[in-house]
Amino acid sequence: MSSYIDELFGLKGKTALITGATRGIGARMALALSKAGADIILVQRNDTNTTTKDTIVSAGGKADIVVCDLSSSEDVAKLIPHVTKDLGRTLDIVVNCGGIQRRHPVENFPENDWNEVLQVNLNTVFTITRDAGRHMLESRGGVAGEPVPEGGAFGNPRGLGKIINVSSLVAYQGGLNVVAYAAAKHGVQGIVKSFSNGWASKGVNVNAIAPGYIATDMNEALIADPVRSRQILERIPAGRWGTPTDFEGAIVYLASKASDYVSGECLVVDGGWMGR
Repeated sequence: MSSYIDELFGLKGKTALITGATRGIGARMALALSKAGADIILVQRNDTNTTTKDTIVSAGGKADIVVCDLSSSEDVAKLIPHVTKDLGRTLDIVVNCGGIQRRHPVENFPENDWNEVLQVNLNTVFTITRDAGRHMLESRGGVAGEPVPEGGAFGNPRGLGKIINVSSLVAYQGGLNVVAYAAAKHGVQGIVKSFSNGWASKGVNVNAIAPGYIATDMNEALIADPVRSRQILERIPAGRWGTPTDFEGAIVYLASKASDYVSGECLVVDGGWMGR
């Protein structure tokens, strides 16, 4: 049984790059990918926070930190070329989990906050998805923009490339006081579908995970609001807010062979919220 599970879900020999993994959902995703066997590249604003790396290493995994400011389009444009060319790493899995939140009434939403959220949560996701996918195509025997040659991606011992972008419930709803975040996450859904249409036949799958209401730093304002927090909890069929550990199975599934025929989809992890 264990060999079957390893074959289907194991990530030994794979390299996974992940943004937004210094804490919360991203940190648990990185640890889960490592436990499944992948070597981890943590993309961080600086290398002073080594908590996630240390946790992975102490558990017997391998992890490196690459510095990149996700709010800088110049930094982001250099990220994948730096990792794949300068550092010589071949990427099998890429997870775009980095994101920021700004809350204001929609009539007073500042343009600078709009631009900042869209840069980190949408533009950066587009650039990393595009560049990582191009690298995956080329490293699996294909050329970007051309059909995969016989024996290319699908016959490559590294398997399919997997890109997983973190979306949100507000990709389906508007949310309250989070117009920039909602717009960005709606955009992420479009990115997933469009890139999947271009690459699913070429050995690169692009999918998303949409978290529901999760007890993380990003939701501190909601959790601290007794009325809003109660309203949210009452609407979650599971009867509790989610936790970062709830995403371990989802990320391993979408990164592994188990999901090879899944592309252009969004796996909602919300305790049943969307079904209510």
